[in-house]
Amino acid sequence: MRVLVTGATGFIGGNVARTLQARGYEVKALARPGSSTLTLEGTGIQVAQGDVRDRESVSRAVKDCQVVVHCAALYSFWTPDPRAIYEINVTGTKVVLEESLKAGVGSCVYTSTVSAIGIPKGGVGTEEMTPSHKDLVGHYKKSKYMAEREALGMVHRGLPVVVVNPTAPIGPWDVKPTPTGGMVLNFARGRVPAYINTGMNLVDVEDVAVGHVLAMEKGKPGERYLLGNANMTLAQAFKLMEGVSGRKAPKLKLPMWVAIGAGYVDEYIEGKLLGRKPSIPLEGLRISRKPMYVNCEKALRELGLPQSPVEGALEKAVKWFRDYGYA
Repeated sequence: MRVLVTGATGFIGGNVARTLQARGYEVKALARPGSSTLTLEGTGIQVAQGDVRDRESVSRAVKDCQVVVHCAALYSFWTPDPRAIYEINVTGTKVVLEESLKAGVGSCVYTSTVSAIGIPKGGVGTEEMTPSHKDLVGHYKKSKYMAEREALGMVHRGLPVVVVNPTAPIGPWDVKPTPTGGMVLNFARGRVPAYINTGMNLVDVEDVAVGHVLAMEKGKPGERYLLGNANMTLAQAFKLMEGVSGRKAPKLKLPMWVAIGAGYVDEYIEGKLLGRKPSIPLEGLRISRKPMYVNCEKALRELGLPQSPVEGALEKAVKWFRDYGYA
C-alpha cells in the first residue's frame, strides 16, 4: 500500500514517514522544492515536489496513493505575515483533502493539534470538547481549529478522514525546531534562566508517529484521537530535562504578567522593528496562561497508542540536537 505523507520534511511528518516505512508501507513524501529533506535522510523514501497550496502538484502526488497522511502545517507562534499561516494550515488542508477525494483515496489521517481541543479551566480536555472563542489565542490555534473543521467536514462529502490531535511531542528529527523542541534546545544550551507557572502534556514523537499509523489502520472516520502521554508542570518538565542533559533546572519562577510584559517588548523590538523572530514567543506565553492538560484514554483504548517514558523522549531529543550540531 502506498501512502502519501505531506509535511514529511517536518518534525511529526518525518517521524510518521519513517514509521510507515519501517512497518512495510510504501511511502511517498510531498516536499516543497528546495526544502531540506534531513528528516528523510538515509530512508530512500520517494520525494514528490509540490506545495499543499498548489492544487496541481498535490493532484499529481496523490493520484497513485491509497492513503494520505496530511501532516503539513506552519507551526509557529510568530510570522511576519499571518496570512501564510492560514494559507498553509487552512487552504492547504482543503486542497490536499479535496484532491484526495477526487483521486479516490481510500482513507486520510489529518494531523490536528491539542490546541483544537477544549480544555476547561482547572480541568482536563478530551476529544468531546471544543475550544471557546476566547481560547483560540493567536493565529496558529485559530488556523488549526479552522483546518480541523475542514477535515471533519470532508467526511460528509465521502472522504474517510480520521483526525489525530498530538499534544506536545518531543524527540529526534525536530529540524526547525518546533516551539516545544525549541524549549528543549534552549534548556540544553543553558538559555532558560526562569520558568512560569504552566503545564502541558508531553509525549514521545515516535509514539505520536505510531499513533498516526494506528489511526490509519484502526481509527474511525469522523473521530478525533488525542495522541499524548504525561500531564506535567513546566517546572517538572525542566527537572526531567536536568536529569538527561546535565544542565541545572531554573529555580527562578517568573510571574505570568512579567513574562508577558517581556514578550510584548521583545515582539515590538525584534518582530516589528527588526523584522526577525522574537526570542520570547508572546503568542506561546498567552496560550500558556491555561495548562494544556488532557486525557488520552480514547487513543489508548481504541488505537493501542504506546506510552513510552517521557524521560526517554527528552533524552533522545537532547542527543539528537547535540549530534546534529544544534547544541
